[in-house]
Amino acid sequence: MIDFAHLKKLAEASAAVTVACSCHDAALLAWQQLPLTLELEQFEEVDSLVEDPYDEPAFAEYHPAGTRYESEQAPIAPRYYPYNRCQLARCVKCSRHYLRYNEAGGYFTEMRIRALRPQLLVDAPL
Repeated sequence: MIDFAHLKKLAEASAAVTVACSCHDAALLAWQQLPLTLELEQFEEVDSLVEDPYDEPAFAEYHPAGTRYESEQAPIAPRYYPYNRCQLARCVKCSRHYLRYNEAGGYFTEMRIRALRPQLLVDAPL
């Protein structure tokens, strides 16, 4: 599991990337289904935000400013849903970092992805 300081460092490095890339063009600022314009193979898993793979993480969300899950300005709080279920992925073409998790509900599963943005990272306790 990645610690918050290292996550912040990777987010800052990702934000500094200026290379044109299809992952950046997709504007993954809020959680969304992996766009059809991107291939799953374009991303490599580099770490995890899951604290204990044998424990069921909580579904509590962190939105102190009234944001919602689908908001571009929603905080990225690693101990809260859905971040507590995320893997950290890096684009193999440009080295930007993204958060990914598999949304499972009812009769479907769906890969969701969001850009790792340093200005939204919050080390909020549970």
